[in-house]
Amino acid sequence: MKNVVLAFGTRPEAIKMAPVYMALKNVKGLEPIVLLTGQHREQLEQALSIFDIPIAADLEVMTHRQSLTELAARILPQTTEKLQALDADYVLVHGDTMTAFAVAWAAFLEKIPIGHVEAGLRSFNMQEPFPEEANRRLIDVLTDIDLAPTSSAKSNLIREGKSPEGIVVTGQTGIDAIFFARKLDNLPPDLPDSPYVTVTLHRRENWKILPDIASVLKKLAGRHPEFTFVFPVHKNPEVREKMWSILEPVPNFKLMEPLDYAAMAALMARSELIVTDSGGLQEEGAALQVPVVVVRNCTERPEGVEAGKIRIAGTQPEKILEIVDSLLRNSADREKMREGNNPYGDGFASQRVAQAVAWKLGLSGKPQDWNG
Repeated sequence: MKNVVLAFGTRPEAIKMAPVYMALKNVKGLEPIVLLTGQHREQLEQALSIFDIPIAADLEVMTHRQSLTELAARILPQTTEKLQALDADYVLVHGDTMTAFAVAWAAFLEKIPIGHVEAGLRSFNMQEPFPEEANRRLIDVLTDIDLAPTSSAKSNLIREGKSPEGIVVTGQTGIDAIFFARKLDNLPPDLPDSPYVTVTLHRRENWKILPDIASVLKKLAGRHPEFTFVFPVHKNPEVREKMWSILEPVPNFKLMEPLDYAAMAALMARSELIVTDSGGLQEEGAALQVPVVVVRNCTERPEGVEAGKIRIAGTQPEKILEIVDSLLRNSADREKMREGNNPYGDGFASQRVAQAVAWKLGLSGKPQDWNG
């Protein structure tokens, strides 16, 4: 048996790697093993509980208000020790977190081959998102195989000098997860029976302007009392301190603790609009046929913009107000954004990832690229 270590530490990684774990379990000759860093804690455990996945090792690196440097410094030496103890033949990391980069670097130093799930995403701006844009570029220098979610992600990698032979287009594994979770239909309790606008904001580069964005959201809620704005607020104290006091008094704003993944999927599926600075929610909204407004200046997921499912509002309050207000006033515009195919996946990305790992370990042939 070949031991394939899936290393992750945050809720989005757990969600997107859970279906990969399940797909690897179905490949003869492969033994998937989960290594947690614990970069997030409560939110991570919420996500894992949905999929019932066993944990082989947990580094428990989370501390209160830790810096990125401190986080990386904790992950690197402990990962090296655990990869040795787990007798890793292959390591899979996901996306662009500090966990993904630090684990990939540790595996590289130990001469263990690395596969990067969600490889090739680029915003082409090293400060947005920060530090994720740097993390994902650095990971892709170290990889044995790049598991690109889309053909445009593959093109990015080729432009950077990566060989097409080492790239497989898989689709986005997060689409596999959202298709699974939405079937549970676990809508959060105590929500009013009215149309929902889902809000999530947490990006580090947006911290300074969160009070301004909160003021915009307050104004939007006042203009549109027919909608309930539902905001599962990130655990990060920087986010909570700057958003809660402004939005909590608003009658049609429902501030909540972070939802488990099934509840979040149900909420998004029943929403008229998603307003977010998250990367994953751009893909999940497209998969659920829900329009998405992105509160960022650029996106590493341009396929949704090109397909008309995502609109980039930027971070200027006036522009955010204009775009969201317009969409809430015009149901026909929202309906148009729901049309067309999802450009991010077909629900079988995880199987392609598993086949690609089996290929790299000499157990099967190379899978065909997904042509979305």
